[in-house]
Amino acid sequence: MTKAAAEVTPVVVVTGEDDAMIASEVRLVLEELVGERDPSLVVEEVASLGGEELDVGKIIDAYTTPPFLIDRRVVVVRDAGRLDAEGAKRLLAALDPPPPGAAVVLVKGSKAVPASLVKKAKDLGKVFDVSVRKTQQRRDFVAEHLRHGSVRLSPAAQKLLDQHLGEELSRMDGILETLSAAYGEGVTVDDQMLAPFLGTQGSIPIFGLTDALESGSISAALGIVDRMMGPGGISGHELLAAIDNHLSRAARLQGSDVRSGDDAAAILKIHAYPAKKSLNLARQLDLESLAHALSLVVQADLDLKGQSGLDERVVIEILVARLTRALATKRV
Repeated sequence: MTKAAAEVTPVVVVTGEDDAMIASEVRLVLEELVGERDPSLVVEEVASLGGEELDVGKIIDAYTTPPFLIDRRVVVVRDAGRLDAEGAKRLLAALDPPPPGAAVVLVKGSKAVPASLVKKAKDLGKVFDVSVRKTQQRRDFVAEHLRHGSVRLSPAAQKLLDQHLGEELSRMDGILETLSAAYGEGVTVDDQMLAPFLGTQGSIPIFGLTDALESGSISAALGIVDRMMGPGGISGHELLAAIDNHLSRAARLQGSDVRSGDDAAAILKIHAYPAKKSLNLARQLDLESLAHALSLVVQADLDLKGQSGLDERVVIEILVARLTRALATKRV
């Protein structure tokens, strides 16, 4: 057995009351367990189908199968509270002793993880409870997630973020990822850099957003997103479709000899005002740059459909930050 295999935490329980915070904690746990390894070779997920009980045999098979081509195997059990008493007993037997190089991550869902498995995790591994009822629990949660974030926050920025979030700590990872998309990984963000990403409420037409994207002002673009997606606003899917239409129309016009908004409108079969907007963008960017921008939209569409597991607001904010940077740096 390798040293890496010997050091693996054999059983981890992640529990709490907020689904988003639980999902965020699971991501941190997997980052630590997987390290620099290829997740596709290391991680296997097991979940219940509909309202059915979990297939404990499948979990045990996955957990006890020796790692192949790599020194570690991680089995993630979603909604582990669906394990019945007999299933929990069988899994406990598989943990006595734990197989070398393997870890099982038991994630709370609609029901609590069986107490016997939580006790075993305390004895052999770790239990992460992301409930934040107490002040110290809240501080520990914030400190841990800031430590693992892809950007650093100055003391003033940390204080501002803490005041802004209140008890909505599940939003923290989304804000940190958006900051990373806007400023780059490893950057230290102060309170003035953070403030535009906290947003305000209101409403604004779609061309306010596309104009902001093309202006190169990430803070302005994100402020508009916040107003557009605020209470009573449009959904992430609607906003994404509007951005896609704008970029796709510009791609159709790019390289053409169209000279006016009216000519562009005739080709695109839309009104002259939005057609002129698309024509201006086509003149400012080359086809490669537009193709890159559209590829960011495609990835955001996949993320909205569940690929990333992020909230739709976070997906849109990351897209807008990336697009604003891309469009600002690819002028012809």
